Amino acid sequence: MEELQSALKERDLIVCTLPEKGRCLLTTRDFYPGEVIISQEPYVCVPNKSSGNRRCDGCFTSSNLRKCSACHVVWYCGSTCQKLDWKLHRLECQALSRLDMDKRKSVTPSIRLMVKLYLRRKLESEKLVLYAQMASLVNLILQWPEINMKEIAENFSKFACNAHTICDGELRPLGTGLYPVISIINHSCLPNSVLVFEGRLAVVRAVQHITQGAEVLISYIDTAGSTMTRQKALTEQYLFTCTCPRCIKAGQSDDIQESAILEGYQCKDYQCNGFLLRSSDGKGFICQRCGVVRDKEEIRKIASEVKSMLDTVLMSSSAGNHQETFFMYQKIETLQRKLCHPFSISLMQTCEKLLEILMEQQNWREALAYCRLTIPVYQRVYPGFHPLLGLQYYTCGKLEWFLGDTDGAIESLTRAVDILKITHGTNTPFIKDLLLKLEEARAEASYKLSSKDEYQGLSYTSLRHS
Repeated sequence: MEELQSALKERDLIVCTLPEKGRCLLTTRDFYPGEVIISQEPYVCVPNKSSGNRRCDGCFTSSNLRKCSACHVVWYCGSTCQKLDWKLHRLECQALSRLDMDKRKSVTPSIRLMVKLYLRRKLESEKLVLYAQMASLVNLILQWPEINMKEIAENFSKFACNAHTICDGELRPLGTGLYPVISIINHSCLPNSVLVFEGRLAVVRAVQHITQGAEVLISYIDTAGSTMTRQKALTEQYLFTCTCPRCIKAGQSDDIQESAILEGYQCKDYQCNGFLLRSSDGKGFICQRCGVVRDKEEIRKIASEVKSMLDTVLMSSSAGNHQETFFMYQKIETLQRKLCHPFSISLMQTCEKLLEILMEQQNWREALAYCRLTIPVYQRVYPGFHPLLGLQYYTCGKLEWFLGDTDGAIESLTRAVDILKITHGTNTPFIKDLLLKLEEARAEASYKLSSKDEYQGLSYTSLRHS
């Protein structure tokens, strides 16, 4: 602990223990939006495992991969990553190589993370620490008589609370890592900081002005949703009840209204944007703006149809029938627009699915239409400096530019830069590429304007001499 406090002191941070929260990270000076608060390499990490999408164990790239010739489980993009990882993989490779090929196929990223944690701690001659259902397979891989199976069972469950999903600049998951210092940072549904990744490096940046002595807070979950939904996710995955400024408003009028908008129903008068609350007799829902009552049975019927179609579309999607999946989601969207409030989270998620499919189909014009539909909802459910809002502007800008709407692209890409330079910094390849796109779009707009002025000048001259 003394070593940790000493290292954090150099970063103007300190670890404190509060009775109601446990350990937390506090600042010893002011931090400003976009400023790096702390960064950390993973203690151990593993790439995601999905069919046809292997990644290098060193840098998580998916290009030019070759598997380890001994264990046939781990992949590398080249000798540089392999050499950097060899000290740890040498031991892992020996353990994995003892398994028959069928058992090796059962080695999930979570199991590998556990194995690598044990090996890393063994290398450092520290006490072996650390899940349950998979504990027997961990034991089978390592074959160490001193392993405490109960300890594995207790600590495997901690992975869900302390492991972080490593994402690329566009927040697409690449792998999982353990970051001991980052794990000290507590959750808030109204965070003052954001966690992003630069390769495997975890970086926490301020998105608000954080005053000296304040606690550094990030969000563990997607905060778009009602208080009840957020609390459920936090209780199930992280085993605590949030008491942040948003959550303590549970049951208050503002919170009830927000929940009814995000997860409730559309007014029967589709021109009205009012939110609905259950009537006192329980037979329907009353619009709080215009007073129109919507029958409970009508809502139940549409909701049941939506649920049935969602179950069907999941099966269609898993079967790889993309065209059928697209048409099903369109039907779901039509029903949800009759059922849900325009700012509904479930409606937004359906639009995101349709956007994703249209992007895969390279149907850029329709994709842009759906991207634009989601932005007002993103603006409502996320704070101003949220990476997801910035990335949605980025997607919108790319589509507008590709389709020839240069002015629209400049506006969208500028908004993306304003947000993402705070959350992602300015020196990563992703942000440099974004800034280059914005610069090129501005140059293109300038060229079009000068060409137009030149054409108009020529036209005026020819008119004078005609």
